[in-house]
Amino acid sequence: MLPRLWFRGGFPRSFLARSDEASRAWRESFTRTFLERDIPQLGFNVPAAMLHRLWRMLSHLHGQMLNSSQLGTALGVSHTTVRSYLDLLTQTFMVRILEPFAANLAKRLVKSPKVYLRDSGILHSLLQIDSLDDLLAHPGCGASWEGLVIENVIAALPGWQPGFYRTAAGAELDLVLERGRRRIAVECKVSMAPTVSRGFWSALEDLGIDEAWVVAPIAEPYPLREGVTVAPLRALLDHLAAA
Repeated sequence: MLPRLWFRGGFPRSFLARSDEASRAWRESFTRTFLERDIPQLGFNVPAAMLHRLWRMLSHLHGQMLNSSQLGTALGVSHTTVRSYLDLLTQTFMVRILEPFAANLAKRLVKSPKVYLRDSGILHSLLQIDSLDDLLAHPGCGASWEGLVIENVIAALPGWQPGFYRTAAGAELDLVLERGRRRIAVECKVSMAPTVSRGFWSALEDLGIDEAWVVAPIAEPYPLREGVTVAPLRALLDHLAAA
C-alpha cells in the first residue's frame, strides 16, 4: 500500500483511482480547479497562471532551502509578493515551510527555512512523474520520500514543534520534533540498505536527542545502536501512536 500512497498522494480519490493514469488525470484536474475556482472563492485575487508557475518551481525545490528573492527574480515579481503567494499556499495546506530548529548552541546554524509540497501525489503531478518506476528513477526521489515521511510524522505528533537541524560544519537532521524536554529526530533514507553520515551522529550529540529514527522503505525495523532505530514509516507511526 505504501508505494501507491507515496506515488499517488493522500487525496482519497487519487489514491483509490483504478490506474496511475486515472490518478494523474484526477490530480491534474484538482490542481486546475484549485487555482482557477477555489482560490478566487476564498477571496484571494491572485493570477492563476502566476501561482501555477510558482507551484511548479516549488516542486523542483521540494526539500531544499527557500530563497524568496531568487524565486521573485525568476517570476519577475518582488520577494514580498512571493512571500504573499507562499503564505497563500501554506494557508491552504498545499505547501509546508519547515523552519530550522531553534537550538541554543554555540554553532553556526543554517537559518533559511526549507520548503515542501505537502501531498506527494501533487508533487509528482507537477514534476510530470507518471509512474512509480519513473519516480524511483527520478533525481527528486529522495526528496519526495523525505517529504512523505516528514508530513506523516508531523501529523502523528500534534502539539510538537517541528524543525530541521543543519550546521555550517555539516551536522544535519531532516526532522527534529520537540515537546517540553523531549526531542525526537528523524532521518529519511530512500535506500533499502540505509546508511547515515558522520553529520547525523554529530547532530544527535549536539541536541541530546532522546530517540532517533532512520526511516526507509524496508520491511522490518532493526536497531542501529542504542536509541537509534532503522524502520519503515508504518512502524514509526505505529510506535508514535502507542507512545
